[in-house]
Amino acid sequence: MIVTHGCASHVGHVRETNEDAHYCGRRVWAVADGMGGHAASEVASGPAIEQVRLLDASPGELDEAAVRDAVAAANAAVLAHTRRHPGTRGMGTTLVGVARVGDADGPRLCVFNVGDSRAYRLAHGHLAQVSVDHSEVEELRALGIITAAEARVHPLRNVVTRCLGLPQAPDADTWLVRPRAGDRLLLCSDGLTGEVSDGAIALVLLTVPDPQEAADALVAAALAAGGQDNVTVVVLDVGGDDAD
Repeated sequence: MIVTHGCASHVGHVRETNEDAHYCGRRVWAVADGMGGHAASEVASGPAIEQVRLLDASPGELDEAAVRDAVAAANAAVLAHTRRHPGTRGMGTTLVGVARVGDADGPRLCVFNVGDSRAYRLAHGHLAQVSVDHSEVEELRALGIITAAEARVHPLRNVVTRCLGLPQAPDADTWLVRPRAGDRLLLCSDGLTGEVSDGAIALVLLTVPDPQEAADALVAAALAAGGQDNVTVVVLDVGGDDAD
């Protein structure tokens, strides 16, 4: 399985620092969004992404258990930083990513998530969110209390229910995806989804073939829509004879 990627990040038009971080490697790709309003939120995403890098560099074939262990290690790394630097106590970060893993039935892509950064999959011309937001508004939407449109403007839309940096390590959601040649995956912070609709995101992914150009176009769309937050985008294209 061959995976090509493009990635882009921007501080946006409002914030002074970019609290996002991302990693694009050989077999692991990820986005982390330092939690706004927490102490040293621009620092929190760094230790998490470093654990993703170490996962990519680890020997042997990856599996779902190794991915879960890496997310737990990322949580521990954020906590360790706060112990060394007491002034950063309370910082947190989301983490969403994709890892290429082995399986008895062939290669798979393991999507993993903690928080409200998102993973999408574009297949057969249809864009679908793979990850599930760990947020107050997603819980309200799932219960039918608010609609998806209401969730986009709800006053609790930035309140997450899981993040890295907690004494009790949060459970990461994981999904094993069967890769198909021609699939396109998107990882992004909420600086994209808070500004650009899923329909507009799908249009860019459908009409811009190069993954780097697509990542740049999505960031530009978020900035044109207001750029109220940091925005980070990773676009992954699946190809090769090993993909189904």
